[in-house]
Amino acid sequence: MQFIDRRQAGQLLAGDLARYRDDPNVVVLALPRGGVPVAFEVATALRAPLDVFIVRKLGLPGHEEFAMGAIASGGVMVMNPDVAAFHVPQASIDAVATRERAELERRERLYRGHRRPIDLHDRTAVLVDDGLATGSTMLAAARSARLQQPKAVVVAVPVAAAEAVNALRREVDDVVCLATPEPFRAVGLWYRHFDQTTDDEVRALLDSAWEAEGKRGDA
Repeated sequence: MQFIDRRQAGQLLAGDLARYRDDPNVVVLALPRGGVPVAFEVATALRAPLDVFIVRKLGLPGHEEFAMGAIASGGVMVMNPDVAAFHVPQASIDAVATRERAELERRERLYRGHRRPIDLHDRTAVLVDDGLATGSTMLAAARSARLQQPKAVVVAVPVAAAEAVNALRREVDDVVCLATPEPFRAVGLWYRHFDQTTDDEVRALLDSAWEAEGKRGDA
């Protein structure tokens, strides 16, 4: 299964999340940047509020595409157990974490501005990304979301490695994934168009979603 782009993938994903439509307790949380176009379509279809949930991958020095782990808002850090085989010095891990924490804070300011994050307490948090390879980034997001004591944490992605889905099922209340192809290799292989999502696109989609949410609230 290959998706045309992230927007189409989000529309298809929303179909498998229809049970959450018009539930006032549901909030859709996008993992920037690639998860935002997917989550925008999901939130639109579910008529649910959209927010960003900032998570940063910790790339292995020299091989940044490999995730040593991830950090998320709330001070959560998740490490990939496979990183032990690379014998990465702790100082190198700390340096990567410091750099990515600064980028996490920058994106919080850039994307949300003065808007406060949506309170997740006693709500159903649907975490959305464009795909999962190792799953470490989504795992960090799920654990960080748990700190806010939501009613449930749901992970929703168009495509993922089967191992990542199985690992997340042990951590969250539900995982919705349209495809787990084998061999998986990389998220981008399962999209016809997989251009990098820009900061401007993220902000435009969030502004549009927040405007629509305001109109629903006024109705």
